[in-house]
Amino acid sequence: MAEPIEDYAVIGDRFTCALVSRRGSVDWLCLPRFDSPACFAALLGTEDHGRWLLAPDDPRAVPERHYVDGTSILQTTWTTDEGQVSVTDLMPSANDRADLVRVVTGVRGRVRMRHEWIVRTWYGDIVPWVSRTRTPEGQEVIAAVAGPDRFVLHGPRLPVADGRHHVDEFDVTEGESLVWSTVWNRAWDPLLEPREVESALADSRDEEHSWTSAAPDDVPHAELVARSLVTLRLMTHAETGGIVAAPTTSLPEDFGGVRNWDYRYCWLRDAALTLEALLGAGFADESRQWRDWLLRAVAGDPADLQIMYAVDGGRDLPERELAHLPGYAGSLPVRIGNGAVTQRQNDVLGEVMIALEQARQGGVTETRDSWSMQCRLVEELARTWQEPDQGLWEIRGPARMFTHSRVMVWAAFDRAIRGVEDHGLDGPVERWRELRDQVHAEIMERGWNAERGTFTQHYDTDEVDASLLTLPLVGFLPGTDPRILGTIEAVERDLMRDGLLLRYRTETGVDGVAGNEHPFLACSFWLVAAYAAAGRTDDAHALFDRLCSLANDVGLLSEEYDVAGRRMAGNFPQAFSHLTLVQAALALR
Repeated sequence: MAEPIEDYAVIGDRFTCALVSRRGSVDWLCLPRFDSPACFAALLGTEDHGRWLLAPDDPRAVPERHYVDGTSILQTTWTTDEGQVSVTDLMPSANDRADLVRVVTGVRGRVRMRHEWIVRTWYGDIVPWVSRTRTPEGQEVIAAVAGPDRFVLHGPRLPVADGRHHVDEFDVTEGESLVWSTVWNRAWDPLLEPREVESALADSRDEEHSWTSAAPDDVPHAELVARSLVTLRLMTHAETGGIVAAPTTSLPEDFGGVRNWDYRYCWLRDAALTLEALLGAGFADESRQWRDWLLRAVAGDPADLQIMYAVDGGRDLPERELAHLPGYAGSLPVRIGNGAVTQRQNDVLGEVMIALEQARQGGVTETRDSWSMQCRLVEELARTWQEPDQGLWEIRGPARMFTHSRVMVWAAFDRAIRGVEDHGLDGPVERWRELRDQVHAEIMERGWNAERGTFTQHYDTDEVDASLLTLPLVGFLPGTDPRILGTIEAVERDLMRDGLLLRYRTETGVDGVAGNEHPFLACSFWLVAAYAAAGRTDDAHALFDRLCSLANDVGLLSEEYDVAGRRMAGNFPQAFSHLTLVQAALALR
């Protein structure tokens, strides 16, 4: 039976992430990077699809966990009738190797521990060749090899083969400290020695603590804002600057349904919004690295712009299904890759241009290439902006004239104009002004429903969409404009479910996908910011308090929330949820 999504914590080295359950099992890990095939895939199947368990051999053991000093180092302490034991989990950062380190420490008494190390490559499908061998310095290790990958378990005692699993039980006593690590490297390279754990712990703690100490403390729920910023940074590839939407694939939006997608890639939209959140919180360095990633990813003909890329800027992300995995809570299919990569989403450039304008305001200097790239993208938009698209929700139904997409087209031209007017950059500003005014007039004529007193989801419907809440946030109209106030009321009336917002009503069939879904957390954070812009500050604070209460015990949020089941849904942790949390907090500040 699958662990609840909210029972997981995330650790990582800014090249990849691992999900650790409250029961002490690493149930998801892709090595060496976010979009590599998983070697522990029990999250989407069973323990036979790979996991790494280190926990008391007592089902009554009570776990309590926290991140150490605001970092991504996870410490879980179990209490049993016989004693207390802690496990510290971390992934030290390095670009030449990938290590997951687990430190077992006896706190008091004596605790019986269970150790299971089950490596399966290609998302749990392939059983590797496992053998005992020795490192160049003579340490005995277990090595699991399949194709180009080798996974090596180092430790003071090694689990023994039990069928296709490696299992051990041992006692840990007060004051005793035992260290295990799983190290990935290429199968043809020399075996690597384990990290020196004390220095790895200290270096990771000091580096991350130094970074998080700059998080704003003058915002509501400052501790949760800081955790969100750490989580966003954890999902930013340290070497390339690519920001993944989530470190997981196929965690369902509809339990038992087909709304299961792979989010281990870099959406331009999500990355731009993440950049806005980091800049708003005072972190400017990340914007330079992300801009350089963007330049590499979109290099070439602007007509070839994709809405998402691999973490290294790669373009080939074909969607396929993994038939060997039963899926989280029986939710099928399990997908890798993402078919939305071929979609047209007219809003994307608007988000990118907003982020880059915010970077300029934050002191990030444009280079000749970076501004030239923006001009070329805006000129391509000037040629194609009247085409329908799939919108930010990546509908798999017919393309539409989505109002949010049109507003973000307006925003792209607006921010390009600001680049010229406010920063002295060169560009055809008169033509951009004409296009901006033309788009604005079209939206006011075709996207506004005077009878209902609201903007609409697209030009051919009277339905609303939660993305309309962003209109005041991007400056399209003031937050107190009667048309914005009417739109907020319509969104509340049509999309509110138990105090949280749906993205849109799936029963209209607009998205072309079967099934339903739960409230989308980012939409409710947008509502917080829209309330603030509208002057409804009491409502804004009340909703923000409630949303923050939905974070799990270590401050993480998924994509959606099942209010009736009181559980998280969708991929986890979700960058969109955490970045909109930060933005909502900044709006309240």
